[in-house]
Amino acid sequence: MRGRNLADFEIKDLRATVENREILKGISLGISRGQVHAVMGPNGSGKSTLSNTLMGHPGYQVTGGEVHFKGRNLLELEPDERARLGVYLAFQYPTVVPGVTMANFLRTALNAKRGYDGKDKSKAITPREFRELLKEPMRTLRMDDSFLSRYINDGFSGGEKKRAEILQMAVLKPEIAILDETDSGLDIDSIRFVAEAINEMRGPDLGVLIITHYSRILEFIKPDFVHVLVHGQIVQSGGPEVAAQLEKSGYSEWGEPVPAVAGEEVT
Repeated sequence: MRGRNLADFEIKDLRATVENREILKGISLGISRGQVHAVMGPNGSGKSTLSNTLMGHPGYQVTGGEVHFKGRNLLELEPDERARLGVYLAFQYPTVVPGVTMANFLRTALNAKRGYDGKDKSKAITPREFRELLKEPMRTLRMDDSFLSRYINDGFSGGEKKRAEILQMAVLKPEIAILDETDSGLDIDSIRFVAEAINEMRGPDLGVLIITHYSRILEFIKPDFVHVLVHGQIVQSGGPEVAAQLEKSGYSEWGEPVPAVAGEEVT
């Protein structure tokens, strides 16, 4: 695959199980800053297992392989250490956190990334800087100021939850962003708003891994590479034309009759 040997974020023969059932069966994939990769696959292929394993979810047991980023094996780090290193995961099913406002959460997360420990105030973001930082992504995502005073995902619609995930990404400015089914459950307008915000963040300092079941979001976010994940293995890699082909034929070539136009991830 193009750029394989120069990848900034290198997944090598990654294997993982869920409840003693092997889901990932040797995933190898390289992502460099400035690139957008899409992983597509049918229900149960292991797409969400891949994203959760990369971020260190305790329900997923790694049984083999390595993930290298900035000279570290990511799999040896706790989830918060992976985040501080510059890896971000936008969840397929964001968690509701009653009692914590979006503003406080975003400010606390950003201060933690900047190394603020409650003592050296020079590392803490000022209220003015915080407002300026939020202005542009909130405009793009069609969020008004009242959004910041609401509790995290509490009473949010599906579209609001996904937009909140992308707002977090805009604030934290990761170097590797993993987007797990960001388009699932969204209407066409919400997909467009989310895609516009992601496209504004695209650049030489950000590598993106979009994990999706179908190709609708890829009409708005043009990937550099597309990988097909079936039965826990990548069975094909190529350019955007791979997604176009899946839109027509689904996954029948690999014994999966599920079309690539709808559905929810189950593992």
